[in-house]
Amino acid sequence: MSTVLITGATSGLGRYIAFELVRSGHLVLAHGRDAGRTERLVEELRTEGEAQGFVADLASLAEARRLGEEVGAAHPRLDVLINNAGVGGGPRGSGREVSADGHELRLAVNYLAPVVLTRALLPVLRASAPARIVNVGSAGQEPLDFDDPELAHGYSGVSAYCRSKFALAAYTFTLAEEVRGTGVSVNVLHPATYMDTAMVREGGITPWNSVADGAPGVLALATRDLGTGGYFDGTRPSRAHERAYDRETRQRLEVVTDRLLAL
Repeated sequence: MSTVLITGATSGLGRYIAFELVRSGHLVLAHGRDAGRTERLVEELRTEGEAQGFVADLASLAEARRLGEEVGAAHPRLDVLINNAGVGGGPRGSGREVSADGHELRLAVNYLAPVVLTRALLPVLRASAPARIVNVGSAGQEPLDFDDPELAHGYSGVSAYCRSKFALAAYTFTLAEEVRGTGVSVNVLHPATYMDTAMVREGGITPWNSVADGAPGVLALATRDLGTGGYFDGTRPSRAHERAYDRETRQRLEVVTDRLLAL
């Protein structure tokens, strides 16, 4: 039995994946932001298999760090981390929002929180090798402006979302190089376009796909050895934004990330 942590498991793609994994005999550690919803999800999951809930608001980097510490303390063996939780572009025309730490919200939840959580859990994952990290990204990617990484000027929710997903892809490739040879694989994927989720509907978009359409790619990366440092479109190997592979861009992102996390 593998132990799998899924962030953002109380709705949408995360919820679907949690049930698929628990039915396949995996122990699912289901993360949610709301205690009541997380508790109800775990009760449902336990009718199918083994599950445990963890609550944290990933708009707070301290809570993301605490989540990692709590999971590591409760489960010294962790086979898979699925960084799935995310915030979409928001309703059309909505203004810039900030996290509990004052960071631009999309960058905070979609990028900085996965970095903090992954760093906190990396010792556990390395000790559990072979282990896998699956970052749920998006085909919507836009390079960061390193002079304005938090989009303080000319804000657009869609742009903020795409920049956070670009950063997540670039980080994936950097981390894959860092942990190469340790038995920990790291990949990023675009699960499916405009899935039927609250995030998509909030943006005023008519869904193109169901969450069931987005699940196979995540499940494949979570349960099969598909290499490391890859970008997938569903189950197919693909290419992220070309700048996400650029070494100088990734080095600059590392510097900016460390500065933002230190604030």
